[in-house]
Amino acid sequence: MADEVKLFGVWASPYSRRVEVALKLKGVKYEFIEEDLSNKSDLLLKYNPVHKKIPVLLHNGKPIVESLVILEYIDETWKGNPILPHDPYQKAVARFWAKFLDEKCFPALRKAFSSKEDEQEKAIEEASELLKILENELNGKKFFGGDKIGLVDIVANFIGFWLGVIQEAKGEELLLTHKKFPILCKWIDEYVNCSVIKENLPCQR
Repeated sequence: MADEVKLFGVWASPYSRRVEVALKLKGVKYEFIEEDLSNKSDLLLKYNPVHKKIPVLLHNGKPIVESLVILEYIDETWKGNPILPHDPYQKAVARFWAKFLDEKCFPALRKAFSSKEDEQEKAIEEASELLKILENELNGKKFFGGDKIGLVDIVANFIGFWLGVIQEAKGEELLLTHKKFPILCKWIDEYVNCSVIKENLPCQR
């Protein structure tokens, strides 16, 4: 009997998008159910009654919530094309950077673009410091996961795609430039040109 896999998400959400990337890397067929966050479906509330958020992965009727948890579940359930290293230490390192991105980088980047003018300079400075840390971590590597896309690359999709879109929409390079972050910008080029990522960019939807 074939697995029944459904993903409740929002096409423009980086959190939904990272789950879709993992499923596609694994070659898992799934049904995408678009949610309206202003009018959440009864099914979403049923399957994620605690946080009432997307994404929710439904695998053979069993719900898994929170994108980082879902990514690990996908990796453990479908063994081909691993997104986490086998080595326990390297796995712990990948989890650290994924958490760093979600808990430190993304809030700082959102703040940098949403702050009022008198607060923006400080917010950009704080976000730049975090991007410098990522730049150092990438030094000498094609991807955060080494030669191929792994957990950290998937989680960093906000930087890989959305950051450039936001900067373009605002008409100015406030944060990410080739001059300031050459390694990170090279990673972005590699990332968006990877076939699975390219096919799964919001503009392709």
